[in-house]
Amino acid sequence: MQTASSIAALAFGYLLGSIPFGIIVTRLAGTQDIRAIGSGSIGATNVLRTGRKGLAAATLIADMLKGTAAVLMASWWCGQDLGQDLGQDCGLIAGLGAFLGHLFPVWLRFKGGKGIATGLGILLAVSWKAAIAVMVIWLVIAAASRYSSVASLIAGAAAPVILWFIGTPSEALLFLVLGALTFIMHRSNIARLMNGTEGKIGQKA
Repeated sequence: MQTASSIAALAFGYLLGSIPFGIIVTRLAGTQDIRAIGSGSIGATNVLRTGRKGLAAATLIADMLKGTAAVLMASWWCGQDLGQDLGQDCGLIAGLGAFLGHLFPVWLRFKGGKGIATGLGILLAVSWKAAIAVMVIWLVIAAASRYSSVASLIAGAAAPVILWFIGTPSEALLFLVLGALTFIMHRSNIARLMNGTEGKIGQKA
């Protein structure tokens, strides 16, 4: 029962996370295909490169909420049959699924976003205090550097450390994995940062 619930939670999270809100909102608005501009990502930062701040905000919120919903809904569902502790484990598994779904959506030939907003949504579900701390770190670094990628990498690295220090080791382990995936998905950004061609926040494609 526990194994079946874990598999179901992972699949549910993946399907929810794989909804490409960046593409959906930009197509509804009649803008260009965001996969053909900037980094080619489907996330809010690349949507912002269309010059449509409202669309970028909508993408950010939607991508966050799918991470939050995956954790909370799976926790509630599993908790009904397996108890609160195992329900929380299911929520973490669903969160991992949502993150993987955003990064590798089956609908887009497994080419998705970088996972920052979805990861923040997952973090919000497991610890709102850690989420606030990570958001502050992101905002400070982004304001100082004007690079979303730099802010995302530093915030992603900080998340498991913060979760560990507030006494949530299981959540810290999850975000250690998510942080590693974040660095992998940002490898092209890292290369552009090193050669000075990385686009800054708000810069149009």
